[in-house]
Amino acid sequence: MRNLESMKQQGQPGGKRKSLAQIRGLVAIAGLYGGFTPSYPPKFLMNAQTFCDNFPFHIVFDKDLKIKQSGIHIQKVMPRLRNFDAKVPLFFKINHPQIEWNLESINKFINQQFILETKKSMVATEWEERPMLQLRGQMVWVKEFDSMIYLCSPRLESLKEMEDRALHLSDIPLHDVTRDLILFNQQKIAELEIGKQLEMKKEQLHRTMKELESEKAKTDMLLHSMLPRQVADQLREGRKVEAGEYTQVTLLFSDIVSFTTICSQSRPIDIVNMLNSLYVKFDKLTTVHDVYKVETIGDAYMVVGGLPVPVETHTERIANMALGMIIMSLDVTSPVTKEPILIRVGIHTGPVLAGVVGKKMPRYCLFGDTVNTTSRMESHGVPGKIHLSDISARRLEGRGFQVMRRGEITIKGKGTMTTYFLEGNANASEDELLGTGIQQNGDYSRQSDEMKYSPSKGVNAGGDNYNSPESLIPMYYPDNVNENKRPSITTVTPFNSMSNSRPPMTSGDVIIGNVKVNERTTRK
Repeated sequence: MRNLESMKQQGQPGGKRKSLAQIRGLVAIAGLYGGFTPSYPPKFLMNAQTFCDNFPFHIVFDKDLKIKQSGIHIQKVMPRLRNFDAKVPLFFKINHPQIEWNLESINKFINQQFILETKKSMVATEWEERPMLQLRGQMVWVKEFDSMIYLCSPRLESLKEMEDRALHLSDIPLHDVTRDLILFNQQKIAELEIGKQLEMKKEQLHRTMKELESEKAKTDMLLHSMLPRQVADQLREGRKVEAGEYTQVTLLFSDIVSFTTICSQSRPIDIVNMLNSLYVKFDKLTTVHDVYKVETIGDAYMVVGGLPVPVETHTERIANMALGMIIMSLDVTSPVTKEPILIRVGIHTGPVLAGVVGKKMPRYCLFGDTVNTTSRMESHGVPGKIHLSDISARRLEGRGFQVMRRGEITIKGKGTMTTYFLEGNANASEDELLGTGIQQNGDYSRQSDEMKYSPSKGVNAGGDNYNSPESLIPMYYPDNVNENKRPSITTVTPFNSMSNSRPPMTSGDVIIGNVKVNERTTRK
């Protein structure tokens, strides 16, 4: 009415009709909700058996707590519930709320959820070793029967709990929300389990990938010990490795003096240990000077410089390698004499053919007259000396190497040849030759006498053992190959070993053993 008066005062047309319509609507709503009268059937259409079957979890007890009725599933768990003269506290204890078993206390908390738990002494025999069944539900007082009805359902959250209590999903009524709760929780548990398994599989896959990478590294190391890295990578990728002709490389052969005698007077294990000790040291020298070890046959050790990646300093690399081999051989003793062994080294420079031979155990082999000539340099050499061919000696001219002319000798299958002995390198220390120097800003510094390599002790800078690969420092060469950058291929024109022509002498050159050496040559 107040709104109506305000509408009239404001002079709005039709205000009276709208107000009456609103009032009628409010009256109609009040009639629907305030005047509702439910309709009941003239008699109860469900008998006791049907009620107990469809509500398998319920208990009816009177004011004296005597059981009058119970659901069939509760009776399965507790068969003594069929005795309707027994009292409820004999079978159940109240977990929630914390009250005593009497009607007055129950009425005080009638609006709360009640949780009852079966007593172990009253359950069936097969239930004694299982977890006790808990029931949750509502207490409802029925004044017509002067009794309390406890409508409940099992307190379960997963199929595992159902299994532990020997219950089935079909034991729970369809109208009970416990079914949905169990299925929902089971779905969540399954999702968590799947997620956990995925994490475990992910961790396992991560470990497997690490192990695979480790095994791959080992495989690569083994493969690269048999074949050059560039060739091995091509084979691994399934590409065919074409044979190649190298116009200029330098080869080295070495053998052990009196090896046949040593074998005849020593045990096989001693021979193997001696060769292994020697070849391990030689192998590390190949890393220091970046040359390729072709193979070992018995006491013969074969190394090549300038392939598979051509470099201009292949002769210097092999010469430095040979000097390092002479030094390192002093650290290996003969099992017969217990004295340091002696080796012969032969070096020759020339063209070769190279390619992969074989399929089951492929080998990178070298062919050509250069291989034969190098073998002759080694077999016609002198114990403890490095025997050079004329062409190799020419390539070392002006590079600081100390070379002594041996003279003309008769080489089997080659006739008369002028050969030389390599005595040393004036521009490199033992530490540089062995890879045990201290490198600073790309240059090597000489170690002190007490820290430098000793053939008898095998000690280098820092006191580390030479056998530790981490302690080796590659020797510097102007054309060192960067692992991440392939150098441009340079073809070196070989000198004619049959010609007597030599490069012209320049100011500052001297002759050491009939070989020209430039005194102003310094290491970069």
